[in-house]
Amino acid sequence: MNDISLTTTSEDGFDTQSVIGDFALAIDPMEETGPNPVAVLVADYASCFLPAVRVGAQKAGYDDLGRMEINASATLDDEDDVEAIEFTLKVEADVEDPNELVALGEEICHVHAALREDLHADITVEADAF
Repeated sequence: MNDISLTTTSEDGFDTQSVIGDFALAIDPMEETGPNPVAVLVADYASCFLPAVRVGAQKAGYDDLGRMEINASATLDDEDDVEAIEFTLKVEADVEDPNELVALGEEICHVHAALREDLHADITVEADAF
């Protein structure tokens, strides 16, 4: 049995509609009806990494980190393949060791684990950011 199942359809053209449970997601490589697939990949990565940091920090005994935000970017090569991903993780709390937050996120984030190692995000943490 599969742990994740979804249906992706394209009526015509290049845009697609993915149905995941009760949710629909429009993805379009031409960026006319939704974000392109690579942008969605980067957003998925950031959307997994941020809560992974929060869960890992709680398990490690951190107090509330407050508001958190990731500014993400990706560099594409000449073929429009992802060459690099960068995150700036902004954390409201003042943290003593920002690198520990990165390690905690990397340990828990399932998207991070699924990507080939040379695509793991280069992460900068800005503590006391808000």
